[in-house]
Amino acid sequence: MADYNDLLGRTEIDDIESILGIVNNGEELIHAVMDHSEAIFTWDYEKGSRPALNKLYEKAKTSQWNGETDLPWETEVDIEKVVAESMLTNNGNGLADFDVSGTPFEKWDDKQWLELGIESNNWTLSQFMHGEQGALICTAKIVETVPWYDAKLYASTQVMDEARHVEVFAKYLDTKLDGFYPINAHLQMLLDDIVNDSRWDMTYLGMQIMVEGLALAAFGFMHMMTTEPLLKQLLRYVMSDEARHVAFGVLSLKEYYADLSDAEIFERQQFAFEAAVRMRDRFLQQEVWERMGVDVKTAVELVMQTPTRQLFQMMLFSKIVPNCKKLGLLDRNDAWLRRRFEELGVIQFEDWTDTADDYETFALTGEELKTA
Repeated sequence: MADYNDLLGRTEIDDIESILGIVNNGEELIHAVMDHSEAIFTWDYEKGSRPALNKLYEKAKTSQWNGETDLPWETEVDIEKVVAESMLTNNGNGLADFDVSGTPFEKWDDKQWLELGIESNNWTLSQFMHGEQGALICTAKIVETVPWYDAKLYASTQVMDEARHVEVFAKYLDTKLDGFYPINAHLQMLLDDIVNDSRWDMTYLGMQIMVEGLALAAFGFMHMMTTEPLLKQLLRYVMSDEARHVAFGVLSLKEYYADLSDAEIFERQQFAFEAAVRMRDRFLQQEVWERMGVDVKTAVELVMQTPTRQLFQMMLFSKIVPNCKKLGLLDRNDAWLRRRFEELGVIQFEDWTDTADDYETFALTGEELKTA
């Protein structure tokens, strides 16, 4: 095992004490991050010089939808019923069917398990919303910093996409649930690092490949599991955009990374690994356990052992690993990133379809666009 103190601030990936030591008090309303990047103009207006990016731009122009009018907001949402049905359909919540003898959950009744499911649902959607604002800011930054005309054009469409995503998640949380959780501290640290880095390709790597790649997998997981029709349609529309966003990152960075030195690639490999761990850590939901009045360390240690949680956390990387492979990040520098993903237990996804090729499968159908 490697010593990760320089990268993660802890010597071991699964050091629970260090993970839980990173907290967010949730009191600040405005959060400022220094952005040291240059705004780059280009006087080369040849549209289509990068055909794959131009194709993506044209696709984005015909795939817009209106979050205010194209979703059935009149749908009544009985969140207790939805969560209860989901727990029944999906064989509990991962803990209820696990041996909880000698733990704080040993004497929990059905009402407490239901409350946990509701809080977990609220927390997950809250973090989706915060991540979408991060994507909004990062994509606006890409418009400023990327030197290619075709990339600026596409990134401008993503700014609109991300504004729409923040809008619909915020409206769902406000009108169908009971408000939202503050941003998870691990997610905030990652977003801060992405915005703070002055190199345009690091914004791409951190947001388009890592954060958006994980989000696409997480949205797909929730879309498959939920029985709530409004949320199901909301996620379907958001996923159609997200697949293009990840493809945008893959198509842009594949060209750029082909010419980087081993030393430059190593910095990108380290950044990708740190981002992967930060995102995995945020899904431990420490804020939920605090709100439920459960000892956080005990709950997290137990959750990390459950097969359902382990499978879920692995599946979150199903888009990230193949995209990193396509970018040439897995095997450069003596396969440094490959070995790190092996330690995380996610390397098995390396040959799954990368998002540069399968974004069309997520696209809204002609009937869906006609309806929208």
